[in-house]
Amino acid sequence: MIKSKSFVKATVQAILAAALFGASMPFSKMLLGKIDPLLLAAFLYIGSGISSLLFVLLRGIGRKCDKAEAPLERADIPWLAGATVIGGMAAPIILMVSLRVTPAATASMLFNFEGVATILIASLLFQEAAGPRIWTAIGFITAAGILLSLDTSGGWGISIGALGVITTCVLWGLNNNLLRNISSKDPLKIVTIYGLCAGTFTLIPALVLGRSLPGITIVLAALLIGSISYGMCIMLTVLAMRGLGAARTSAYFGTAPFIGAILSFILFRELPSMPFLLAVPLMIAGAILLLGENHCHVHKHLPIEHEHRHRHDDMHHNHTHEDGYCGNGAHSHMHKHELLVHTHPHAPDIHHRHDHSKITEHLIELDIADDSIVNPPSSVEEADTARQNN
Repeated sequence: MIKSKSFVKATVQAILAAALFGASMPFSKMLLGKIDPLLLAAFLYIGSGISSLLFVLLRGIGRKCDKAEAPLERADIPWLAGATVIGGMAAPIILMVSLRVTPAATASMLFNFEGVATILIASLLFQEAAGPRIWTAIGFITAAGILLSLDTSGGWGISIGALGVITTCVLWGLNNNLLRNISSKDPLKIVTIYGLCAGTFTLIPALVLGRSLPGITIVLAALLIGSISYGMCIMLTVLAMRGLGAARTSAYFGTAPFIGAILSFILFRELPSMPFLLAVPLMIAGAILLLGENHCHVHKHLPIEHEHRHRHDDMHHNHTHEDGYCGNGAHSHMHKHELLVHTHPHAPDIHHRHDHSKITEHLIELDIADDSIVNPPSSVEEADTARQNN
């Protein structure tokens, strides 16, 4: 099945986000011996916020780009504030405290459950569709991540600290889902607010706890890594969630340790370990399952009015402009969607977060015979015609 351009684009964005975050691991490792971990986390976030703020300011110089993205509104503040507090402030602090009393091998293994937590929350709290194929894919990727982080030479043990690491993964999973709910808004402004707030409120506790600041060179290096790996990573993750939803984006993000391991082999001239070799086929199997997904069924779009970045050459934005605009360039403005019933391959993007438990109800409501599902109606008018013919 040929994938839509938006699906392919979102998939590439998710993989690039994973690559950037994976790249941050070995580069951050090079700084850990010279800076406290909590301070490092703070400067990484601050770096992402500063770089995004600069892009926002530069973009503001060109008025043509002002409406390329939907602005953040008052209704978006709770979602962004929740993500910033939960994922950018609480999670890193709980993690740093937990790591003090948790064996390194145990902590490394438990980090891989962020993806599982994201999908559980997306499915249970936000009713995002995640069938057996997605669960199998995340299972393969999580298993590969566990193999990559396996350290039989270190100490093992389940303690209150291990529960803290699991709590961190759950908080990050909730953070991912909260960001998904504002993924249609300006990603640069999201990263700016998220990065500066999370970094500042992580830096303050670190200084209160007596962590000593490193030299300016180390600080600048951390800010640079944060601006590239964290800033662009968060922005691409938000963009990917527009087209894939939280569950599938998180599944792709689970490949980050694999990418980080490959970079470690190059930077530190390490040889691939046996766990890495065993993890490769699992990671590939998970990726194939994700890329090969074909989620297609009759679904109904309810009337809605909203604003987000869109184009007119897709099958969901055929509205007209009062100013006579008829181009296919990406732009953002408030627009209306009429009632529409059709079928095509789709993911839980911003237009397809429907409740799958009601698919049968929708078909019954349309009173369409089973044999017409092969060529389901593409509009309400066709649905009415099908009803009359039956």
